[in-house]
Amino acid sequence: MSEGTDLKELKRRMDGAIAAFKSDIASLRTGRASANILDPVVIEAYGSRMPLNQVANITVPEPRMLTVSVWDKSMVGAVERAIRESNLGLNPIMDGQNLRIPLPELNEERRRSLVKVAHEYAEKAKVAIRHVRRDGMDGLKKAEKDGVIGQDESRSLSERVQKMTDETISEVDRLLADKEKEIMQV
Repeated sequence: MSEGTDLKELKRRMDGAIAAFKSDIASLRTGRASANILDPVVIEAYGSRMPLNQVANITVPEPRMLTVSVWDKSMVGAVERAIRESNLGLNPIMDGQNLRIPLPELNEERRRSLVKVAHEYAEKAKVAIRHVRRDGMDGLKKAEKDGVIGQDESRSLSERVQKMTDETISEVDRLLADKEKEIMQV
């Protein structure tokens, strides 16, 4: 177990948790439209389940409107149904092969519930980061026990793993604070 490879692998996994968190919070709706809002929508198409972006093109023509252009005319109904049933609070309007989705104004209660969801996503990311730290610490203890590294080196590497963990968690906190501010803006 070379120390550089091990720490790089831990950093890569922690960065993966950050990337997943960024993706999660990007799907949260703020005051303006974003195509990411529809990321969680999955369509029953051609005998399998597919993400919406594999059966349609999503555009943002106005700040409070999304347009979904379904490629296959026979899929329009399924896409509309999936969007309605996605618990996103969206109500698509059929317009031929396109769906127009007006985004309602966010009220205070809805903003607070979005902030709660953002906090849940942050906690999920922090748990993933702590799991990576635990794996790293377990690997260091095993390496020390097996005599691969000495006690001093093990302590030094443990401190570096902890520092990396603290920095990554503070990055999650910073991203969460930014998203919370963005959601609560009136």
